[in-house]
Amino acid sequence: MQPSQRIQDISPSGDNGWGLFLQARDMIAQGIPVIELTIGEPDIRTDPSILNAMHASALGGHTGYTNVPGTTDLRRAIAARVSTRTGVKTTIDNVMITPGGQSALFSAHMGACNVGDTALYIDPFYATYPGTIRATGAVAQTIKTQSENGFQPTAADLNDAASKAQSLLINSPNNPTGSTYTAQTMQTIAETCQNHNLWLISDEVYDTQLWQGHHISPRALPHMAERTMVIGSLSKSHAMTGSRLGWIIAPETMIEHLTNLATHTTYGVQGYIQDAALFALNQGHTFEEKVAAPFKKRRDIALGIIANFPSLKAIPPKGGMYIMLDIRATGLSGKAFGEALLKKHHIAVMPGESFGQAAAGHIRIAMTVEDTKFANALTTLCQFATDLSNE
Repeated sequence: MQPSQRIQDISPSGDNGWGLFLQARDMIAQGIPVIELTIGEPDIRTDPSILNAMHASALGGHTGYTNVPGTTDLRRAIAARVSTRTGVKTTIDNVMITPGGQSALFSAHMGACNVGDTALYIDPFYATYPGTIRATGAVAQTIKTQSENGFQPTAADLNDAASKAQSLLINSPNNPTGSTYTAQTMQTIAETCQNHNLWLISDEVYDTQLWQGHHISPRALPHMAERTMVIGSLSKSHAMTGSRLGWIIAPETMIEHLTNLATHTTYGVQGYIQDAALFALNQGHTFEEKVAAPFKKRRDIALGIIANFPSLKAIPPKGGMYIMLDIRATGLSGKAFGEALLKKHHIAVMPGESFGQAAAGHIRIAMTVEDTKFANALTTLCQFATDLSNE
């Protein structure tokens, strides 16, 4: 018996972009110390007060089935949060709770696309985007951006791709680049979606990690609320990656259909997880700033270190917990450089090629270890790259 063609086609090349990460984890399992600058895992971990709320809820009996779209209290809190931050009226009927942002991305594309429809996404992209789209039966198609342009998609590129598409997936602040879309870019995206009748799926899981400017949710632009689905999560904003708590904000009719999909797939999210999420959200903006602060500090540390190595070029992140480093001067691809770095210095990064062709010749560095350890590892990395560049 053979697996279905659909599941084989999720990663048709056989490479899902996680090879170096898995190699580093294998080394760690063998007892070899590795400094992991790979995945977006906040090093501070979930705050004990949130875990206490989760524990109390579980002991209190909230361990059974919950309403599939989510508990009323949590949906109401998320709706209020979105209304306050964007100025767009949002009710619980616009909110569905999902087991993490990844589940929300899959559900949103299931809601937007028929089998065979073209679903667009911006290159560079988070490594799971193309596989998620292909898993729904849609055709994944990239819109390539340029590092020289701050990885902002242009009107020409968007319009050329949109004529035969059904949806567009964007991510700002962006993983892996740290770029944030300007007001002009967001307006161009909105106009493209309106002119070509596209669903817009906006991944905003890094909206609390912004170092320059302010966050723009395209759902707040004129005539966009009825065609936009926003993906949210507590993984990054509240260091709750393992809790798997995300959500979709969408028009009421779409939420009804997505709830039906969840009824036949996930059947909702654990009640004690949702209660902990409600507690976390109720801690307010100050708590979110506390979670985000280490990444802003390490961004400044990273830019200061990289400035001492003129053969390397950083893409200064305006948000998120990563920094992209252009290592093309070494003559190596991001993958080859990452493999050599891991072998010689036991430092693990993600190759830019894991995130698309626009990031080829770059590496993504996650700023997710303690400050001194991060600074030392980055200095070693930069010296290694410089030595290669001078050979």
